[in-house]
Amino acid sequence: MKNIAIILAGGVGSRVGAGIPKQFIEVLGKPIIVYTMQIYQQHPDIDAIEVVCHASYIDYLRGLVEKNGLTKVQWVTNGGETFQDSCMNGIHFLADKISQEDNILIHYAAAPFTTQEEITDSIRVCKEKGNAVCGIPCFQLMGTRNDGDVSKEWVDRDKYIQITCPYCFNYSFVLSIYKEAAEKNLLDKVEPHTTTLMQHLGHELYLSKGYQSNLKITTKEDLRLFEGWLVKDVII
Repeated sequence: MKNIAIILAGGVGSRVGAGIPKQFIEVLGKPIIVYTMQIYQQHPDIDAIEVVCHASYIDYLRGLVEKNGLTKVQWVTNGGETFQDSCMNGIHFLADKISQEDNILIHYAAAPFTTQEEITDSIRVCKEKGNAVCGIPCFQLMGTRNDGDVSKEWVDRDKYIQITCPYCFNYSFVLSIYKEAAEKNLLDKVEPHTTTLMQHLGHELYLSKGYQSNLKITTKEDLRLFEGWLVKDVII
């Protein structure tokens, strides 16, 4: 059984407002996607990496892979118009390249904070249960959002979890999810994510270890946080 990382780099990331896809924004002289690929390059249990890339950046990505010695990156394929399209492109591209018994770990290219421990636990839970999603406890106070900017009720935060990548699945299982969803015409009707399709089809999500620091870069503030994270590691 092998573990294959699928890094999704097909999006535009317009909320950052940088004029280029956020995964290719440079932080301390290196594009964010390189930091993300290095997380999986360095993990001893990851056997190979596939990058699902924005079509206009594929040649640039290949150059980054070579420049940074990312030897586990074995495949690069085109992204899609949506998360779901890119995810399905990446999954189906591997059909004749990996075993049905292998595990895949789906990861956002713009999520470079993930730790080695989170990946390890994701693989562990997936081997035991067939799937794993990185779950982060809600530590802040939580309330409802009513009438725009008014909160009328408190929410029990212990009943909720923040879900982020990596998302780890047995390959044959995730193929069956998309096959069933397509047959039931759900791909355009359910929130476009593998996990939501699973829940809609009656499958449980099994939680693996997650830390508050495991952010996906979405805003300019997140970029500054990541830069500070890197500077901290250099200083320490």
